[in-house]
Amino acid sequence: MLQVEALACQRGGRWLFDHFTLTLIPGELIHLQGVNGSGKTSLLRILAGLSSPESGIVRWNGVDIQECRDEYVSHLLYLGHQPAVKDDLTVRENLQVSCRLAGLEPSAESLRSALEETGLLSRSNLPARVLSQGQRRRLALSRLWLENRRLWILDEPFTALDVHATQLLERRLEAHLAAGGMVILTTHQQPDIAEDYLRILGVGT
Repeated sequence: MLQVEALACQRGGRWLFDHFTLTLIPGELIHLQGVNGSGKTSLLRILAGLSSPESGIVRWNGVDIQECRDEYVSHLLYLGHQPAVKDDLTVRENLQVSCRLAGLEPSAESLRSALEETGLLSRSNLPARVLSQGQRRRLALSRLWLENRRLWILDEPFTALDVHATQLLERRLEAHLAAGGMVILTTHQQPDIAEDYLRILGVGT
């Protein structure tokens, strides 16, 4: 369980949000909504432990994430707004590096399966610089087929995806939720996720 109590965040002398509170339970997806500049990305970075709030606390299973950082990170998959793809590496090498940075060593077959699921297998040996924006996004999202982490924090994961890739991601999210996983994401579109899993929260003072 993820618990957020009275978070406050300030940027450039302006309060983005204050007293923000939520509880996320297994099998639930929280869709954060708000206008540009409302603090959605700042909130996600705080939840991922990458930034500190002005006040408030984030707890994982009742413990402050700053006190159980290693355990928390072992359950967390965070994907930022930018795909973080290295142009000089091949598609497969990019995925390998991303996994290693997360402390994983997936097998060659697992990598192949993830790239096949995201439609990138035929491009696996090409340098990432030749990929379209949608393909770069799919490469970043390939980790969702590899990392068995309970909590996914995703910043605009649907950006640049075509209809087919959007549907693929929606089904992957639902499979994760059905298995007891948890998701917090931002997106400017309404994901087609079963209502039993979905909750919408606004961000911004």
